[in-house]
Amino acid sequence: MKKVFYLCLPLCVLPLFALAGCGKKTQPAKYLSEVKSDIFVAETEEFSLTLSCTEREYPYADDGIVCPVSKLCEISIVTEARADYSVFVIGEKTWGGETSYRNVRGDYYYSQGVDVFPENSVTLRIQWEEETREIVATSVKTEKTISPEAALSEAVKSEKEAISRMTREGEFFGEYRVRLLKRDSVYYYVGIVDKNGHTISLLIDSETGAVLARRESAT
Repeated sequence: MKKVFYLCLPLCVLPLFALAGCGKKTQPAKYLSEVKSDIFVAETEEFSLTLSCTEREYPYADDGIVCPVSKLCEISIVTEARADYSVFVIGEKTWGGETSYRNVRGDYYYSQGVDVFPENSVTLRIQWEEETREIVATSVKTEKTISPEAALSEAVKSEKEAISRMTREGEFFGEYRVRLLKRDSVYYYVGIVDKNGHTISLLIDSETGAVLARRESAT
């Protein structure tokens, strides 16, 4: 009987440890305060245009606290000609309006909250003075581009020690930011922000998930 008891003991205890472990596991997506999931680009001889699809918290702050997020489309027009530009997204429901000039970035900017993001491509109309142009902007993503969630997962794996220091009793005291980037190639930026505004920034390959660069900064 003793042999039977000792053989059964590990089998009985193992599920208890498994359940305890599951209770302590955090879900990174729960702590996302910003996700830029797609970028659409178009270029003509007169200007270049970028439309970004972002889910972002409000108010937006480097405080490690996640607030409710909303969907936002942001449009940027870069051109050498100074004028009053308006931009409209053409679809089942056309929306848009007059842009504002941003001195710091040197572009014309328009943003609007949306219910659904465009996919693959989007048609836009730009108006200024007596001129009108209609263009099609296409997504920078390909069939090889990993999802923002996959990019975050790779970042979490890479920063296990730092995230462990920000976690107590299964609760993560911080926030994550994931942004698709278009530079010479397409990348993901992942930011890990603690309660004091200290940020770990990672540049991630958008196809393999490999961490290409890392830096730390404090606000």
